[in-house]
Amino acid sequence: MAADILTPSHELMTLVWLGIFIVLIVIELCTVGLTTIWFALGALAALLANILGAGLAVQIVVFLIVSIVFLVVTRPWALKYVNRKRIRTNYESEIGKVIQITEKVDNMNQTGKSIVDGQEWTVRSKNDSIILETGDRAKVVDISGVKLIVEKYEEEVV
Repeated sequence: MAADILTPSHELMTLVWLGIFIVLIVIELCTVGLTTIWFALGALAALLANILGAGLAVQIVVFLIVSIVFLVVTRPWALKYVNRKRIRTNYESEIGKVIQITEKVDNMNQTGKSIVDGQEWTVRSKNDSIILETGDRAKVVDISGVKLIVEKYEEEVV
């Protein structure tokens, strides 16, 4: 009798799995980053197991196995093909560009500027001991906050 009190009813578990599925789908729609879709499919499989009369332990196992299998099997494919043509954000598109220094870059004195695509950026050298003069060319190697991190650019002689 005590076990019956602790065991959730078939109808309750139907609502629980349906609720979990809906919440995970809403999260997925809000993030569009393929973060919860695998678990939503696991919740759907557990809901189906519940409808077919499986016990709670079986439902949980089905949820975990289906979620993990979908995650392991489809995530590498999804990362490769989903959002392939994603446009890089402003700052990501600056990495790798060769720029011209418009104000002396001296990390110790906290100076350095450049105009990139019509916008003025604060510029810092990747190496604190390297000073870049106005007119020097530099390659953007990273971005830290709102600062371009650069290395002196040396043109390759062929």
